[in-house]
Amino acid sequence: MAITIFRRSFVVSAVVLLSSLLITAVSAHSAVLNVKYKYAGQEPSITQLKAHDSRRQLGILAGVDLPLGGSGRPDAVGLYYAKIGIGTPTKDFYVQVDTGSDIMWVNCIQCTECPRRSSLGIDLSLYNIKDSVTGKMVPCNQEFCLEINGGPLTGCTANDSCPYLQIYEDGSSTAGVFIKDLVLYDRVSGDLQTTSANGSINFGCGARQAGDLGSSNEDEALDGILGFGKSNLSIISQLASSGKVKKMFAHCLDGVNGGGIFAIGHVVQPKVNMTPLVPNQPHYNVNMTAVQVGQAFLNISIEVFESGDRKGTIIDSGTTLAYLPEMVYEPLVSKIISQQPDINVQTVHDEYTCFQYSDSIDDGFPPVVFHFENSLSLKVYPHEYLFLLEGLWCIGWQNSGRQSRDRMNLTLLGDLVLSNKLVLYDLENQVIGWTEYNCSSNIKVLDDQTGTIHLVGSHYLASACSLNIRWAIVLLFLSMLLHYIFTEILL
Repeated sequence: MAITIFRRSFVVSAVVLLSSLLITAVSAHSAVLNVKYKYAGQEPSITQLKAHDSRRQLGILAGVDLPLGGSGRPDAVGLYYAKIGIGTPTKDFYVQVDTGSDIMWVNCIQCTECPRRSSLGIDLSLYNIKDSVTGKMVPCNQEFCLEINGGPLTGCTANDSCPYLQIYEDGSSTAGVFIKDLVLYDRVSGDLQTTSANGSINFGCGARQAGDLGSSNEDEALDGILGFGKSNLSIISQLASSGKVKKMFAHCLDGVNGGGIFAIGHVVQPKVNMTPLVPNQPHYNVNMTAVQVGQAFLNISIEVFESGDRKGTIIDSGTTLAYLPEMVYEPLVSKIISQQPDINVQTVHDEYTCFQYSDSIDDGFPPVVFHFENSLSLKVYPHEYLFLLEGLWCIGWQNSGRQSRDRMNLTLLGDLVLSNKLVLYDLENQVIGWTEYNCSSNIKVLDDQTGTIHLVGSHYLASACSLNIRWAIVLLFLSMLLHYIFTEILL
């Protein structure tokens, strides 16, 4: 009898699990984006991360905006990306969600040098305006084109398309024309519920890509960039200007599981302290006031965080590590190492400060706290700023004083400090803020139109590879179930 009960319960459990797997495999408002971390389930080396950041900072700091170019700064590789729909009928595209870029662009059908495959396990797409009944060219005399080019284009006629060209110091470039079409996203309609919504958006149709954006680089390739920068040309600004959303958004990047939360709208819970954005800066810059290591404050002047025309500290979700001026980096690293005077510090690959340590790093080393205007602080724990490399613990803080001239003594905080925190961008009031948060949980967003408050949950965007694995599991359980049923019939 016990065996019979066990067998029947196994059948029920298998059916329930099979159903669950099948469902999972096919399944002035607020909106959400499903995001995924590029390195989820992996242990990328510091070398990989620094290589990414080097390309990234060239995009942020050294992009050459020519007269025909956009003011956005798309880069080659995305850490967090989302799936959106474009056109009528809609077609899916995987794009980097980037707070350091302004314009949105995707690879287009005319492109002969665009990536066709990606190591991320996703199916890349090419946009074709002929396949969308709502797609249309943006003429060069339209206001959007005039704004992005800083005035009228020479020889422009009403029938000419608005071109864009972006060239980077590392030699990569993207060029094409601007298109206007419907972009589909999920609008928050209830607690953990969404309905499909769309907005008419101007975006770049990439016809020529070169360098890291071209077909020779299929490693971690995506379909394009979804710019959430500060300018009036970004997707958040375009949606807000049409009354679709408030000019506010938030992200919570899950550094443990991958994915997380990306919501457009007025976040009311958790409560987040805010600090003002530095005016007249192209990115999300804030004023840092002090650096604390454990209980001690470093003896540094706040003028250290200003280099050339750059004012303040850049907050950028598209950069992996954290870069500090040499006058901050040196005392900070020395203070961290002084906590364990017996460790043998060595330099790995001529640039990484590393050591061997077998005990708990969170117990043996101090947290680092950055302080900003309006009493906002950002705490970084040892397990967040220390990385394993070749069996050694290496310090993730990077010395920007040793970078190239364009990036020298830059202060930039990336995912090393932003992961596992809810970061809120309020462009309506020109402030930004954050708080430590479980990015696998929920936040509450206000629907300004109805006054209701809804829960928004975390998501994990499955790639083609993970979907194949999931279907393999489904088929495994299906075969087990059929085998059991066939055995029962024979008995």
